[in-house]
Amino acid sequence: MNLFENFNISNELKQEIKKLGLEKPTEIQEKTIPLILDGKDVIGESSTGSGKTLAFGCGIIEKVNANQGIQALVLTPTRELAEQIRQVLHGITHYKRLNITSIYGGVAIGPQMNSLKNADIVIATPGRLLDHVKRRTIDLRKVKFLVIDEADRMFDMGFIDDVKRIILQCPKQRQTLLFSATISSQISDLSRNYMIDPITISVGKHVDPSKLKQIYYDIQKNMKMSLLVHLLKNEKSGLVMVFCNTRRNTDVVVKNLRANKIDAIAIHGGLSQNKRSNTLNSFNKGRVGVLVCTDVAARGLHIDDVSHIYNYDIPKDPTDYVHRIGRTARAGKEGKVINILCDYDYDNFGRVQGEHRNFKIDKVEKPYIDKVPFLQMDNSRRSFQGNNRRGNHRRNNYRR
Repeated sequence: MNLFENFNISNELKQEIKKLGLEKPTEIQEKTIPLILDGKDVIGESSTGSGKTLAFGCGIIEKVNANQGIQALVLTPTRELAEQIRQVLHGITHYKRLNITSIYGGVAIGPQMNSLKNADIVIATPGRLLDHVKRRTIDLRKVKFLVIDEADRMFDMGFIDDVKRIILQCPKQRQTLLFSATISSQISDLSRNYMIDPITISVGKHVDPSKLKQIYYDIQKNMKMSLLVHLLKNEKSGLVMVFCNTRRNTDVVVKNLRANKIDAIAIHGGLSQNKRSNTLNSFNKGRVGVLVCTDVAARGLHIDDVSHIYNYDIPKDPTDYVHRIGRTARAGKEGKVINILCDYDYDNFGRVQGEHRNFKIDKVEKPYIDKVPFLQMDNSRRSFQGNNRRGNHRRNNYRR
C-alpha cells in the first residue's frame, strides 16, 4: 500500500499531512507527486475532489523558501477556488512559515498590493493578476512553479488569452503543472506551446458510479417549481445542490423555495465576494441545507456530504453535467441526481445523453403534487410578484 510516508518529502511536511488525518494518497497524488518532486512538467487529468491541490502543493512547499520573492504562482478560474487552494496550502506550511496570498476581483485591490510585497506563493484569478501586472505591483521574475488549475474551465470562461499573457510574464526556466478535468485539443495546444516535455497522468473518476442513481422527470414547465418543492420536502437527504443555468433563475428559485419554507441560499457570479464566501461557509457547515447555484459552484470546490443534485435547468454543455453530478457519490457514499425537464430542456438533455451514453438515467413518473404559487421577478422594481400576470411569467422565467 502506498502511503505519504513513502514519498521523498521532508518529515516536517509528512507530519503536516498526517495532522490532516491523511495517510494514503489519492490516485492523482500517488501518480503525480513523485514526478513533480522530480522537476517534471505534468499534465494531470482528474475530476473535482480528486486531491490535486495537495498533489501540486507538496511540490511547491518542498521547493519554495520564505522571503525570496514570489516563487510559485497558481492560476485558477474562480475566486472561491483561489481561496480554497490558499487554505489547503496554508494548512500544510506551518513549519516553513511561507507567506501565501490569494488575489482576485470583487474585493479592494489595496490590501492585495500590500500582501504581495512579502508573498512567497500567490494564488490568483487571471483578470485581477493582470491588473497587478499592469500596475507593476507584482514581480513574477522569480517564479519557478506555475500551476494552471481547472484549465478546461479557463477556456470555457474565456480566460485563456489572459492566461497566455501571464505565462509570458514568468521565466522560461520554470516547472509548469497543468490540471484539468478533461484534456481537449485546445489544452494539448497550450501544453505544446508553454510546457517542456510534459508527462500526462489521467486518473479515474472520483465519483463511484455504483453509488450514483440518476433519474429524470418530464413535466410541464409551469409545474417545475412545484415538483422541486415537493421533492425537497419529501426526499430524505443531506446537503442538496440545485443547479440553474443563469443567475436570474438562481435568484428566482431561491425566492420561491424560501416562500415555501425551504431554507435555501444562492451563489453565482453576480454576488459580492463576501456574500459568496459567507454563503459557501454556511452551506459547508450545514447551517443551510439547500444551495442553489450556477456552474461557478460546480467546479473545483470542496463540498462534503452532498447527497442530492437537482438540475432545475439542464446545462447546455454535457461536460458541465458531469461536473455537477461529481459533487455527490464520493468517498464511498451514495448520491442521487434528479433532472427536472420540460420542453425547453429537451435539446440540452439530448446532448447529455448523446455525449454520455454510459450514463443510466431512468425516467420516473411524476408523483401527485400540489401546484404552488410561483413568484417572479419584476424587472422594473427588482422585486418578486405572484404569477397573476401570466405573460410576464412566461417571458421572465423561461427565456434564455
